[in-house]
Amino acid sequence: MSNDSSSRAENGRRSKGKWLTIAAIAIIVFIVMITGAGLGFLTASIHTMPSLKGEIRPAASSQVFDINGRLITTIHSVENRLPVSLSKVPKDLQNAFVATEDARFYQHIGVDPRAILRAIFANVTGGGVSEGASTITQQLARNALLSQEQTLKRKIQEAVLAIQIERQYSKAEILELYLNQIYFGQGAYGVQAAAWVYFGKNVENLNLAECAMLAGIPKSPNYFNPLNNLKAAKERQVVVLDQMVKYDFISQDTANKAKANELKVASRSPGSGGEAAYFVDYVTQQLIDRYGADAVYKDGLKVYTSLDLNMQRAAEKAMGKLPTYRTDSKGIKQPQGALVAIDPHSGHIKAMVGGRGSDQFNRAVLAERQPGSAFKPFVYLAAIENGMTPATIVEDKPVTFGNYSPTNYDHKYRGKVSLRTALENSLNVIAVKLANQVGPEKPLYYAQQMGISTLVTRGPVNDVNLAMALGGLSRGVTPLELAGAYGVLANNGVRVEPTAILRVVDRSGRVLEQHQPKEKAVINERSAYILTDMMRGVITRGTGGGANIGRPAAGKTGTTSDHLDAWFVGFTPDLVAAVWMGSDTPEYLNGITGGDIPATIWHDFMMAALEKVPARDFIRPSGIVSAAVSPKDGQLVDPKSKDAHNEIFIEGTQPKPKAPTDDKNGEMAIPGETNGKSLPPPPTKPTGPTSPVQPPPPAKPEPPRKN
Repeated sequence: MSNDSSSRAENGRRSKGKWLTIAAIAIIVFIVMITGAGLGFLTASIHTMPSLKGEIRPAASSQVFDINGRLITTIHSVENRLPVSLSKVPKDLQNAFVATEDARFYQHIGVDPRAILRAIFANVTGGGVSEGASTITQQLARNALLSQEQTLKRKIQEAVLAIQIERQYSKAEILELYLNQIYFGQGAYGVQAAAWVYFGKNVENLNLAECAMLAGIPKSPNYFNPLNNLKAAKERQVVVLDQMVKYDFISQDTANKAKANELKVASRSPGSGGEAAYFVDYVTQQLIDRYGADAVYKDGLKVYTSLDLNMQRAAEKAMGKLPTYRTDSKGIKQPQGALVAIDPHSGHIKAMVGGRGSDQFNRAVLAERQPGSAFKPFVYLAAIENGMTPATIVEDKPVTFGNYSPTNYDHKYRGKVSLRTALENSLNVIAVKLANQVGPEKPLYYAQQMGISTLVTRGPVNDVNLAMALGGLSRGVTPLELAGAYGVLANNGVRVEPTAILRVVDRSGRVLEQHQPKEKAVINERSAYILTDMMRGVITRGTGGGANIGRPAAGKTGTTSDHLDAWFVGFTPDLVAAVWMGSDTPEYLNGITGGDIPATIWHDFMMAALEKVPARDFIRPSGIVSAAVSPKDGQLVDPKSKDAHNEIFIEGTQPKPKAPTDDKNGEMAIPGETNGKSLPPPPTKPTGPTSPVQPPPPAKPEPPRKN
């Protein structure tokens, strides 16, 4: 019995050992196969990479087309490059690039394992580092000999070429090649050309502040371009100076003096601009960010965009109505203006005018300006979502909230008015009262959901206050984002991300990019319809009468209290457009309001843009009911009564037959309110492939406000 047990145990051990041997062999074979495949891929990548003496493909111009396939412009492959020896480059500029792009430039062999590990760790942990894993030598290899495609093969070739470059050239020679190769925007390649473009001087004459700004541009040559976006360029300059302090190239005191140094950016030489110049510049900037400057200027891309040349020409013609009060020191007419038009269903940017002149500062995209009353629709939307209706009565009378006492534009008060009337006449007191009723967080929430990204909701200076209801914001809004936000109303509560580039094809016909619309349901379609219907009255009976185009349209005027900005933003079921007017250095607009010149420009543009588009009405969703109410108290009346007014409501929010009584302050109770609690918003409709509507954040508890 004992012998049988021993025999079975021995057989078990042999069987187990046999399987372990087989498993070990299989693992070894698998490792060998993977290693072989990896080595094969590595060998193929190395063998197919260009040599340091290889020829570079001839440059080819890229072409930009409108949505109908018509050529808008050709982006020529001319390089503005003025090579300069390293001895002419200030040491501060050399150090600025090293500190910002490759702090261990003088220690590594072309690739920096330490930087690679740091970048991997940052990606895994979700943090960030001031410099990336690519060394200056790798960037030189990529810019001079390789493409910008993000593939493993290209990264391997880049690393191998970098090591070869380090063996063949000294560090000084590599840095000189790099500084003459890198792209700085505005068609400028190399530090000498960039010094002339941005500061109108030779590179050897740049001071520390100028060197730091120049070194910050290549990270994003369009966004950090001081001619287009001086504010962003200054912020980036500060980062570069801080990096120079971190790596002991300069002292903190020296950095502080450079930060305080007032820079004189070179005046842009007047140019022809060309058709749709601001839009073309906008598209070019996006292309460079995605594919690199070499691809745009040398690789012969075919870029198909959302622009409609007919609408663009209508926009440029309409903007000709801007008056000229003065011409500034750069030869730019003031006041300036912007117009951007979007298809609310596809998000296609159909027309874009970013100003007038040759400065190329795209005000439609980059100018953050105070929206004034053009921000009020977000307040009214929050009120509607909170159970209020167009017939809700609120008293227009002097009111104070703490130390804030809003007044109407004309300093007159109209007593008890409906929300519809208040919006049509842009009554400031009512807007602030509504914001106080629902809490300032909710209008800000809806504005953000609808596409406004510039709101400040945290910190010591923020927009979470009642002045927000009148468009008093910390930063302001851009015409592009405000047009996109209004487009949500035209698109039944669904936001579609605005886009300019639909398709990009390289010179061999390979599709590099094909746009897919990004949709998201952000507000209830019934609330969107109610607010749209109220905003129709702004054009037919209210402050925006100058925008009446004789077809269903809705919109809102906007005028800041100091008359520095004037807006009209409006939409039809097919097109939304925002028009802004103001001076680059804010100054008085001679009393012009949003209902004046901006409304007229909007009218002229829309009439021409929609000339061949059949007029149609806004689609009324299910769950909307009508009732005859009195304009005096918002309560139900006999439809045959002489003062009966037919009003629309989200089902469940219409007034009940028994009218509510006055409250103790003499104002009518708000329909739909019970014991201070509003009715919940109606359920949202299924949105199919789009994202569901998210509920707004609850309002923060606040102490009682004095009315």
